[in-house]
Amino acid sequence: MDTKTTTEKTGENADAAATAEAAAPVEEKAAIALDKQDAEQDTEQGTEPAAALTGADADEAEDADEDDELLAGTAAPSSAGIGGAAAAVVSAALGAVALTGTWTGKVVSERETLLGQIKTSGSGTPAQQISEIYGDAWHSTALVNGVFALIALLVAVLVLVLPGRPAWVRSVAVAGAVLGGLGLLLSVGTYFDLFLSLPTAGS
Repeated sequence: MDTKTTTEKTGENADAAATAEAAAPVEEKAAIALDKQDAEQDTEQGTEPAAALTGADADEAEDADEDDELLAGTAAPSSAGIGGAAAAVVSAALGAVALTGTWTGKVVSERETLLGQIKTSGSGTPAQQISEIYGDAWHSTALVNGVFALIALLVAVLVLVLPGRPAWVRSVAVAGAVLGGLGLLLSVGTYFDLFLSLPTAGS
């Protein structure tokens, strides 16, 4: 009986040892698999933030490029707007000057008057004196004012044709165009004696 019991115990111990030896590789394999899973998770966790950071950097770069483009686009229209506003004011001023007369026109008129006096001194007839002294001075003044009026009209039209101008700039340009047009009309009529003719010697 004791021998059988001892043999049975020995067999049980051998079976347990064999079972333990068989289970050991399984546990090792499970441990290795768990280690691989942990490594893969760590890798994924490590790459995802990097990818996120890369995307964030790309977004920041795109935003910076867009800001630069906006700044460049803002600077260009602002400089163009300043030029258009200045041109509109200049056209209005030139149109007003063409209607009221200029210092240049006055100088040219006085010069023509002096030349007429020199030409007709002592030997000129009354008709020649009227034409040389008054007519030439009159026409010279009209010619100078007409040039100023034409410049005002051209500048105003240029401002109105170009796009992207504010409303007040266009309003000033329209005023300059109107003044320039009126000045040009009056200058042409004065130069060709359409409104008032020169007096005659008998009048």
